[in-house]
Amino acid sequence: MTITSPVADRIAAPRLWLVLARAHGAIASYIEGSIVAQGLGLSDFMVLEVLLHKGPMTISAIGEKVLLASASMTSAIDRLEKRELVRRTNCSSDRRIRLVELTCAGAQFIKEIYARHEKDLEHIASALSDEERRVLYEGLKKIGMAAKNAVPTEKCKSA
Repeated sequence: MTITSPVADRIAAPRLWLVLARAHGAIASYIEGSIVAQGLGLSDFMVLEVLLHKGPMTISAIGEKVLLASASMTSAIDRLEKRELVRRTNCSSDRRIRLVELTCAGAQFIKEIYARHEKDLEHIASALSDEERRVLYEGLKKIGMAAKNAVPTEKCKSA
């Protein structure tokens, strides 16, 4: 397997993808372990984090933010409601709309967990200088937009 292309020190795209995927896997595993150690599942953490930063929302709006299916969202909200971390309320302007919001206990709980989460992420990112962070951030944004706008290559005719 060729690690670099003929251009001096150019990293081939498949190698870049492999490193990116492995880094994502390692970071996700570390963060998920940290969240589980706090007594939460990852989907429950994501719901609480969205409510902390965005305020009360409908279940479908939360699901769009955390990329969870409707059934998974309902289960997560049920678990969090049972723990008295969130509550469902009617929207004052439209009674057909049900909102999910943090309880006082839920807000305090997620603020503490999120502060630990930030520290965990900073611990990982401390391996990078400020300039490396900036370059990585800008590069990942560019490659993400390129992937979003890309059209896959055509299927091989021999397959």
